[in-house]
Amino acid sequence: MDRSPVNVLDKFSLNEKVAVVTGASSGLGVAFAEALAQAGAKVTLGGRRLDRLEEVRERIEKTSGEAIAVKTDVSKPEDCQALAEAAKSHFGRLDILVNCAGVGTSVPASRETPDEFRSVIETNLMGSYWMAQACAKFMAPGSSIINLSSVLAVTSMGLPQAAYTSSKAAVIGLTHDLAQQWGGRKGIRVNAIAPGYFPSEMTDVIDDDFLQGVVERRVPLGRLGLVDECAATVVFLASDAASYITGVYLPVDGGLLTL
Repeated sequence: MDRSPVNVLDKFSLNEKVAVVTGASSGLGVAFAEALAQAGAKVTLGGRRLDRLEEVRERIEKTSGEAIAVKTDVSKPEDCQALAEAAKSHFGRLDILVNCAGVGTSVPASRETPDEFRSVIETNLMGSYWMAQACAKFMAPGSSIINLSSVLAVTSMGLPQAAYTSSKAAVIGLTHDLAQQWGGRKGIRVNAIAPGYFPSEMTDVIDDDFLQGVVERRVPLGRLGLVDECAATVVFLASDAASYITGVYLPVDGGLLTL
């Protein structure tokens, strides 16, 4: 075994790496894309709102990063394939996938329609799977896939979110399975993060008093998360600093799941 000295900070660098980030037009997806670029990665941005993706691309390029934007609906396997191919074609390789595209609903189970339920599953779960399939074929050993689950996969906040919580619980199962399938055979690490409550388009529609109540009752750190805190976790899991971590889901929740 090679035991030559290593500067631990070098392990966090993403220089020369190429990342694909879905859901990169808003919220956490923007923060993830910008953080990966700051760590040295070239970034391919995927999302349904091309105008917003172009704004993110411009911001990354103004800070000496490199990025391209590709309109993508992850519920369509052909879009997922096109996004992965664009990254490989433009940058010559593909090392990191962050499956951030997601939608949520808050519909009582007695009234939720089949189409409403399916639309959430198709984006949050199936979209993650289609993207993983599309990217894995281009990934070399040492690559990293990071899926977005949620603390709501394993706990409840008292809102009617059957489709969302089901999809995020399934993402954890998908993460476990892909990690064991692709670890030894492909050398690809597959992990998930489970964010708590962070400012985003999803939390913008939640009543402020409800959110404050969640913080007071359930979050030991006593506040909502900051997007750069979640983004730093993604950079860690994408980097060689996490080279012996696969198949886990990592809560980033201020301790919410401890209570």
